[in-house]
Amino acid sequence: MYGHQEGAKKGYNPQKPGRPSHTYHTYMMGNLRLVLDVEVQPGDQSNSCHSMPGLLSLLNRLPFNGKPAFVRGDIAWGTDNVMTQLEALEQPYLFKLKKSINVKNLIYKHHKLGEWFYINREWEAKEDKLQLQGWEKERRVIIVRRRLSSDNIIGFESQHQLQQQLALIDGPEDIRAYEYSVLVTDLDDDIVTLFQHYRDRADCENNFDELKNQWGWGGYTTHKLKSCQFMARMIALVCNWWNLFVRLAIPHKHHEAITSRPLLLSSIGRLTEHGRQRKMVITSTHGDISTLKSAYTRLVDFFNELKETATQLNYRECWNLILAKAMEKFKINLGSDNYIGLPAPA
Repeated sequence: MYGHQEGAKKGYNPQKPGRPSHTYHTYMMGNLRLVLDVEVQPGDQSNSCHSMPGLLSLLNRLPFNGKPAFVRGDIAWGTDNVMTQLEALEQPYLFKLKKSINVKNLIYKHHKLGEWFYINREWEAKEDKLQLQGWEKERRVIIVRRRLSSDNIIGFESQHQLQQQLALIDGPEDIRAYEYSVLVTDLDDDIVTLFQHYRDRADCENNFDELKNQWGWGGYTTHKLKSCQFMARMIALVCNWWNLFVRLAIPHKHHEAITSRPLLLSSIGRLTEHGRQRKMVITSTHGDISTLKSAYTRLVDFFNELKETATQLNYRECWNLILAKAMEKFKINLGSDNYIGLPAPA
């Protein structure tokens, strides 16, 4: 059935190259590893122009105090059309620019000027304004570069008369090779903060690996495109619930399903009753007993505390307390007027 379902087109498919498939346009909440929405579209519709309608719909559905701090994306999103639409919504953004001719000229210009600002031991950066051809206005850009190690061997591979050839670059011993990138944004943050914001984008790449390989995302196919989308959203929702529960139990870092599921689902519970008191005895077959005991203790203490005050709170206030406890590491403060825009559990 794979490759013959409704909407299957040849596109970017590294696992089955040349086979028709679907593409998953996904909108994620950075760092928290939560999927806000996903759209399943034909495999040849992977460009940002096909993702933009879904993103705009998502932003319009969110309440004012639930808008993202900024929208972040790679070079496919660094276009005037995308940035103009986000600016119309007053939605901040941070994207990477393709190395077009004018972007390369900007790099040449600052390479000659020198006076780079050190972000850390590896990366340097500078700030400027840029208006590319077709842009309606100039925008703030951040040029970052990293010097490649002198131990790297740089070479060009080509094919001549059906034979592959390799040409190594051989220069002076003090030659310096740099890797350049250019970011565009309308944020007012300093250069170091913006650089770190974009570096954190890699965290979302790990989400895709986890969703595909540990939750079976993309492995469910039917003849109907609508059914595929329905299952993709169900899997994302289950993954969200599990991540929230694991954060509630083990708050200090994210645990992928490959480790958290064996840890928290390998226990056997036995309910005993004595003197009108019920007691749950949990026996685990997992080796990391100390982490498991700490997680269960945190869960029991929190829900006992919540049970004492739940009668004085409405449903939304209880849900806010659970979310605030799960997101304790990120210091999210949820008052009575604030609400994280996630659907309540059934």
